[in-house]
Amino acid sequence: MIHLYTWDTPNGRKVSIMLEELGVPYEVHAVDIGKGEQHEPEFLAISPNNRIPAIVDDEIGMSLFESGAILLYLAEKTGRFMPEGDQKWQAMQWLMWQMGGPGPMLGQAHHFSYYNPGKSPYAQERYEKEAARLYGVLDKRLEGRDYVVGEALSVVDFAIWPWVSRYERHMIDLNAFPNVKRWYVALAARPAFQRGYRQPSGSDPLPLP
Repeated sequence: MIHLYTWDTPNGRKVSIMLEELGVPYEVHAVDIGKGEQHEPEFLAISPNNRIPAIVDDEIGMSLFESGAILLYLAEKTGRFMPEGDQKWQAMQWLMWQMGGPGPMLGQAHHFSYYNPGKSPYAQERYEKEAARLYGVLDKRLEGRDYVVGEALSVVDFAIWPWVSRYERHMIDLNAFPNVKRWYVALAARPAFQRGYRQPSGSDPLPLP
């Protein structure tokens, strides 16, 4: 059994979506970061960086934190959603792109533009421009492709899609990025994505352009 410690954030949803697509048994443990539950000793024993998501795999008695590491672990454990051969390194490349680009940069965009508009005009302009640039990179990559890497769904799609689901908070009009919009809507129609998106609270409606 996989135990998933998570909350309603893009990083948390990466893992719950992958688990739903895998169809493996898992149990969700909500960690309400708004209440500071990520700082509780019980959670810190699993995730010493006090960030969600984290997992515990009962089968081998191991805990793991950092969303990218968890996706790679699940792919290796199950033998699914990681391309082989040269495509594996394409997947690794785009996964690292998500971890170093859209993750932190889009997070800053919605911090300054959505939660704190007008408080720091310089930061707001900087991160909105960077958000648009990153969406542009992804749009170009998805031209003529159904998935970010290869011809099938992979860990890369799980990693990027939940961040794109907050496009409104990034001040992004998805109509300006038609390839991203097509990819996003197609994956949003998958039942496993819908179930994974609603973990752990089930409270947020899935945004659709």
